[in-house]
Amino acid sequence: MRWRKKFNLYLALIRWDRPAGWLLLLWPTLGALWVAAGGFPGWQLLSVFVLGTFLMRSAGCCINDVADREFDKHVKRTAGRPVTTGAVSVKEALAVGALLALLAFALVLTTNALTIGLSGAALAVTLAYPYAKRYVSMPQAVLGLAFGMGIPMAFAAVRGDLPPLAWLLTFGNLCWVLAYDTEYAMVDRDDDVCIGIKTSAITLGRLDVPVVMLCYLGFISLWTLTLGPYVASQLFYLAMLLALVQVAWHFTLIRSRTRDGCFKAFRLNHWLGFTVFAGIAASYFFR
Repeated sequence: MRWRKKFNLYLALIRWDRPAGWLLLLWPTLGALWVAAGGFPGWQLLSVFVLGTFLMRSAGCCINDVADREFDKHVKRTAGRPVTTGAVSVKEALAVGALLALLAFALVLTTNALTIGLSGAALAVTLAYPYAKRYVSMPQAVLGLAFGMGIPMAFAAVRGDLPPLAWLLTFGNLCWVLAYDTEYAMVDRDDDVCIGIKTSAITLGRLDVPVVMLCYLGFISLWTLTLGPYVASQLFYLAMLLALVQVAWHFTLIRSRTRDGCFKAFRLNHWLGFTVFAGIAASYFFR
C-alpha cells in the first residue's frame, strides 16, 4: 500500500535500520546521567534521555539529508538516500524532522529550566553541523559539540547545575567523536575531495590514523582520570581496559585506509561506548 511505502521511506530517512548512530549519542549521555545521579537516575529521567536521544538523532538525519542532498548524489554510499533520490521531498523531510524535534522538546519540558535552555543550544549546533562541512576544515569538531550536549544536559537535569566534571566529560567525548567520525570521513575521502566537502580526513591527510588513535587515547584517558574518584571500582577500570583493546582493534582496521575497514571501525564504535557505560553502571551497582 502507498502509505506503507511512504512510512518505510520515512524510516529510511531517520536511519531506523542503522541504530549504531543514535547509540553513539546514547552511551556517553547515559554514563553522564549515572555519574550525575550517583547511580540509577530513575525511570523518568532515563526515559526522557533515551527517547530524546533517539528523536534528536533522527531529526538530525532529516536536516543533514536536506542540506547534503546535492552532495550525496555524487557519493556511492549516500546516493540512495530518500531525499537525494527524490522519494521524499525536502518539505516532507523538514516536516518529519520538525515533528521529531518537537517531540524531543516536549520530553525536555518535563525536566528543568537549565536543561531546557541547553536543549536550545543543542538544537542550534545540530542545525549548524550540516553546513559546517562547507566552511570548517574539521567539521567533525562541530559534530562533537552536537553529540556531546547530552552530557551537560544530563547533569543539569539531575543536579540543576553544571559542575566542571560535566565539561571535562564533554571534552573527552569530543575526542571520541573526532576519532570515530574521522574514520567515517575516511570512507568517503575520495568522493569528498571531488565534490569539495571539507572533512577531518581530508585536512589531516596521512596524519589521519595517528590522530584518530590520539583522539581515542584522549577520550579514554580523560574519562578514566576524571571519573576515577567517582566510580573507583575494578569493574570500571576493567571496562576502560577493554575499551583500549577495542581501540587497538580499530587500528588494525583503519591502518590500511580501506573503505571497508574504515567503515567497519566506525560501525563498531557503539560497542566501545557501551563498554565504557557498562563499566560506569556496574561500578555503582556493585559497590
